[in-house]
Amino acid sequence: MEELRVIISGGGTGGHIFPAVSIANAVKALRPDAKILFVGAVGRMEMQRVPAAGYDIKGLPICGFDRKNLLKNFKVLYKIWKSQRMAKQIIKDFKPQVAVGVGGYASGPTLNKAATMGIPCLIQEQNSYAGVTNKLLAKKAEKICVAYEGMERFFPAEKIILTGNPVRQALLDTKVSREDAIKSFHLDPAKKTILLVGGSLGARTINESVLQHLDLIKASDAQFVWQTGKYYSAEIAERMKGEHIPNLVITDFITDMGAAYKAADLVISRAGASSISEFCLIGKPVILVPSPNVAEDHQTKNALALANRDAAIYVKDAEAPATLLELAIKTVADEQKLQSLSENVLKLALPNSADIIAKEVIKLAERK
Repeated sequence: MEELRVIISGGGTGGHIFPAVSIANAVKALRPDAKILFVGAVGRMEMQRVPAAGYDIKGLPICGFDRKNLLKNFKVLYKIWKSQRMAKQIIKDFKPQVAVGVGGYASGPTLNKAATMGIPCLIQEQNSYAGVTNKLLAKKAEKICVAYEGMERFFPAEKIILTGNPVRQALLDTKVSREDAIKSFHLDPAKKTILLVGGSLGARTINESVLQHLDLIKASDAQFVWQTGKYYSAEIAERMKGEHIPNLVITDFITDMGAAYKAADLVISRAGASSISEFCLIGKPVILVPSPNVAEDHQTKNALALANRDAAIYVKDAEAPATLLELAIKTVADEQKLQSLSENVLKLALPNSADIIAKEVIKLAERK
């Protein structure tokens, strides 16, 4: 059997990187001989996260267009041109039989060049609303793996496979009990627990919703684990000086999300595609507060895809500081509501996504 060589490209956020690494791991599990090379964007988080997961990565100087300052875009165009040339050289040197794009800046030039050089391409779209890069690449891709129904609006129907989003395997494999998970946060297993998490960088709105209602937290029978995000941790430490709230645990980053989800009776989160796929697979009741600062407002569309099926509660970003905490405290005390949210969100789960995608990747490579 010929050695399998795969390029995986994309990144920029955890939401692109986790699926990319999950796909790589699944390819390795099926074909231990596989050689896998990642292509990312210089200065973005994949340049650390991918080597930490045990894979080689090459960086392209690509970045996004500046919508406010148009003059800066001459520089962007130069970087795109340079990235295309570098991608061509990387592909020549590595000689992949297949290229995979997960969205994010780097996947544009990499998959463009791969397709032009006759290498079969597969793209994975995590959101219910297709990203710009993937929409442009769809013409050249042979297979498009999606996580939501109705993606024919963006892509040719004959190329689409409904696979779901690969998620961090550690979340599904966690063996810790709810009681031990709660104790790891030094909290009381007899009480209901609300987890507030704003993604890898934090979310200002979720943080403000807490800071403006510390009185509600103090008066509540529930307890809270609040991940502020590293970006906001210093400012929050300053604002919380002199406050001692026994039922509130504050942390800038949670390493073991499996344990955090296990501890939580209710999660408050942004509506990124990866997070949503995780909630579906573990059946977690969730209040979604979509970030308004993302391309094409795709987080709102992700959130509504669940809320319209009573599989999540949706709160607008602008309304969250006023209403979010009161709603969360009311919801976590309503056993029936938690039960129905959990049952409905589980119905939307698409398990084994990474394996299904990996098999498609290998099929394309073998055709080459």
